[in-house]
Amino acid sequence: MRLANIYQLGIKELKSLRADKVLLILICWAFSGAIYTAATGASQELRNAPIAIVDEDHSPLSRRIVDAFYPPYFRPPAQTTLVELDRAMDSGRYNFTLVIPSNFQHDVQAGRKPDVQLNIDATIMSQAFIGATYIKSIALGEVNEYLTGRRDSAETPIRLATRVRFNPNLIGVWFGGVMEVINNVTMLTIILVGAAFIREREHGTIEHLLVMPLSPVEIMLAKIWANGLAVLVGVTFALTVMVQYVLKVPIAGSVPLFLAAAACYLFAAASIGIFLGTLARSMPQLGLLVILCIIPLLMLSGGVSPRESMPPIIQNIMLAAPTTYFVRLAQAILYRGAGLEVIWRDLLAMTGVGACFFVVALLRFRKAVTQTQV
Repeated sequence: MRLANIYQLGIKELKSLRADKVLLILICWAFSGAIYTAATGASQELRNAPIAIVDEDHSPLSRRIVDAFYPPYFRPPAQTTLVELDRAMDSGRYNFTLVIPSNFQHDVQAGRKPDVQLNIDATIMSQAFIGATYIKSIALGEVNEYLTGRRDSAETPIRLATRVRFNPNLIGVWFGGVMEVINNVTMLTIILVGAAFIREREHGTIEHLLVMPLSPVEIMLAKIWANGLAVLVGVTFALTVMVQYVLKVPIAGSVPLFLAAAACYLFAAASIGIFLGTLARSMPQLGLLVILCIIPLLMLSGGVSPRESMPPIIQNIMLAAPTTYFVRLAQAILYRGAGLEVIWRDLLAMTGVGACFFVVALLRFRKAVTQTQV
């Protein structure tokens, strides 16, 4: 194996990538617009939720509860009636409706516990539970403050002091933007390397490489470093410009350490891309294989939901995927400011799994080369 061959083949890959306008647009969008839309488009917290209130009591206490709902969590509440309530919920005009019964204040002051009906549109799964908790807390707080002058219902034997670490204001943009960068590393690396192999086959240049004094290892390593470099440049731009400057998301840890870990992960993800490229015979087939491969990697690696909440069999299966270790160490570095002394186990495991994928891809690539020569 000669480094000069790997370097020259990598330069050829970069020139081919530069000539492919579609892939260039995909890379630019994935590390700019896609990050911004993923971070700001899908809100993880309650914001400007439409709410309507049926006030049948019209007492000072009921008006106090109505006035307690205001932006940014809720829109100013709309007054409606029981007749219009079901129709408004069916049409999707309101996500929450609160029904305050008649004689509400009188019953509260008499020590009785009147029923207050809360209707929730459960199709908004991301906000239904959070909104119900907020509404309950607001209503109980107003009633307690009206009766006792305090928002707490009673003295408790302990005082629970809550400290939110790493994201004090629970801002969803902080999570969405960084995770989109991590996910796009996986997606683009597999697509670029797999497409590079398919492009060689479709253009007939794979036969030219086979008659040259090149080994399959040299060809694979050239594709890995060239396409990995393109992804690494995109990741650097995304973290420094889109995440830190545009989205104003603070990075707790070392960006160079994350880029070094990402470079190790690119080796594993690119090996998966080469393996898929040897299986597919055309770009459409590669696209279908990429979909079948990327969705489980992104959904089950711990980036969307915690691995601890998954079935044990899924957790064990995903230990064979390098994405699991990359997501864990990336979150530790970027969110919690972890250093090498914390992530070295995941880094070592990710590199080992990546080496296994490289060997499998090399065997498959040699088999494909033999079939092409025959």
